[in-house]
Amino acid sequence: MNKLTLTRLVAILGLVVCVAGIAFRLEEIMRRPYRKDLSRPRGDARRGLLYAFTLGLAPWEKESTRLHWLAYLRGIVFHVGIFVALLVFFASPWLAALPLVVVMAGTAITAVGAVAGFAGIWLRRAEENLRALSLPDDYLSVLVTSLFVTLAFAVLVWPASLPLFYLVSGVMLAYIPFSKIRHCVYFFYSRFFFGQGFGHRGVIGQPPGEYAE
Repeated sequence: MNKLTLTRLVAILGLVVCVAGIAFRLEEIMRRPYRKDLSRPRGDARRGLLYAFTLGLAPWEKESTRLHWLAYLRGIVFHVGIFVALLVFFASPWLAALPLVVVMAGTAITAVGAVAGFAGIWLRRAEENLRALSLPDDYLSVLVTSLFVTLAFAVLVWPASLPLFYLVSGVMLAYIPFSKIRHCVYFFYSRFFFGQGFGHRGVIGQPPGEYAE
């Protein structure tokens, strides 16, 4: 068994652990009792849900991002880089067949995404409040993910680095269910309950009226 085949198996094993771990956590969540909101309806929950997954994601709708545009943009660039790196991972057996323009675009995006990721580690150390709130998992999650994006960039530039990319991919994927990286799944749940709850109470997403903002 050569190095490429072995590391590819590590990546596949990591993917299996990732899917199984997330499925277990979701099953655990779904088994918890659902507590119905007993407050009197003052708005349409569906409008709240629509807002939560559309305009509610805009940076000017949240004070934290409205006041910290650079941090917001760094996060966006990092997450786009992660998404493209995942595409590189799943397309890795056919990278040689990809059009040059696609490879160049992926190279550029993963390059800036990796820089944004490592910048996030530096910001956690440099900013007093972030440093006080950060746990080892915060640093490790960002570090592993930043390495994943960096190696996706490396694979597009130097295909011989594919075994190392597979190795880091396997580690990151296996780590997801046990780390804060799993917020990529919890995000959709939190937005759903945010939109449903505050839409039901007429706080968000409602047309101008007595209870709308």
